[in-house]
Amino acid sequence: MSDLRIYFAAERTLLAWIRTGITIMAMGFVVSRFALFIRLVANPHSGTPGDVHSGLKSDLLGVALVLLGSLLIILARHNHAAFVRSLPPESLPTMGIPWLSSVLAFALSLIGLIMAVYLAVA
Repeated sequence: MSDLRIYFAAERTLLAWIRTGITIMAMGFVVSRFALFIRLVANPHSGTPGDVHSGLKSDLLGVALVLLGSLLIILARHNHAAFVRSLPPESLPTMGIPWLSSVLAFALSLIGLIMAVYLAVA
């Protein structure tokens, strides 16, 4: 018996985890840059921010959140692939681009890793 709803529910779950990973990465970016904003507001007439080390904790927390979001997306993709492999062949739809969700997950994780390096260096 073929029931495509199971596969599509798994796809919706993967997309929900990807959305959650993106949200965590965005929150990490905000946390990392919030200290810079506070330093600039505290010293508005200077062209350079104040104490460089005062935002180190928020920078580290931000990078950690971005890395966590990237890892979450990769793990969600792995979990989804394992679940799809466990489905019987008649429960899998015929799709034109069956690898699209995997490419999306890997691309977003790569973007997250690049963002974490940017936040750590800049």
